[in-house]
Amino acid sequence: MEKIEIKVKNTDKLSNVLLNYGFSYNNINKIIRNKDVRIDGIKTNVDGIVFNGQVLTIFVATLPQDKFKKVFEDENILVIDKMSGIEVEGEDGLEGKIPGVIAVHRLDRNTEGVLVMAKNKQAEKELSEAIKKQMFDKKYLAEVVGKTNFKGEKYTAYLVKDSKTSSVKIYNNFVQGAVKIETIFKTLKNGSETSIVEATLITGKTHQIRAHLAFLGNAIVGDGKYGKNEDNKKFKEKKQKLHCYYLKINGINGELSYLNGRKFISLPDWAKTLNINI
Repeated sequence: MEKIEIKVKNTDKLSNVLLNYGFSYNNINKIIRNKDVRIDGIKTNVDGIVFNGQVLTIFVATLPQDKFKKVFEDENILVIDKMSGIEVEGEDGLEGKIPGVIAVHRLDRNTEGVLVMAKNKQAEKELSEAIKKQMFDKKYLAEVVGKTNFKGEKYTAYLVKDSKTSSVKIYNNFVQGAVKIETIFKTLKNGSETSIVEATLITGKTHQIRAHLAFLGNAIVGDGKYGKNEDNKKFKEKKQKLHCYYLKINGINGELSYLNGRKFISLPDWAKTLNINI
């Protein structure tokens, strides 16, 4: 458990003080419900008014360090390299396990890589607006089955969600219920049986990279949903080899404008020998 102390500066509801500090809504509800917060040393499970000068003590379960590593941190944001096998949102996800952070975008449970989290409400507002206006440049690395010849061109297709199977289907042409997707693929290395591909998202839809690559005939190694079981067994991979390695923020006009142009980079072990022009 980690202990956090907050001195109340403005009289307000307990939940609002925690929210402004950087705790997520899910985390706040859990903290209050479980009496993991003390007001001047007294436990409470009531979201009542706290007063200027009072001291809040919050106890939060910490997350094992093998689930993420820090890439960058300041008073406004935390940038991490998320490992496979954990959700971003929710009480049991990164947002619920890392004290004082708010998820502003996400990676799939089994996708690794760079992720930015806000540490206060103003940062959440500015980062969420930047994502909405597509001011985040994100690039992924994927090891895929077979040889590829992607030259950095844009690939367009149409994606349909299948809620019954929690998966998506890709089509060459528009069909009812489809949304247009655009992805840039570039081959970085061809091996004898697999290739490493860089994927740049233009649109950002559910499972876009995984499904798009599989549709093009080069499923990601270890992908149990869109790949083939025989391939995953052959390469002895139970985790999909998809990693968001590059994130750049552009166009923020508020307090976080100092982050404009800043690149956050973290390469997976299986791609560290690549000569990538970043």
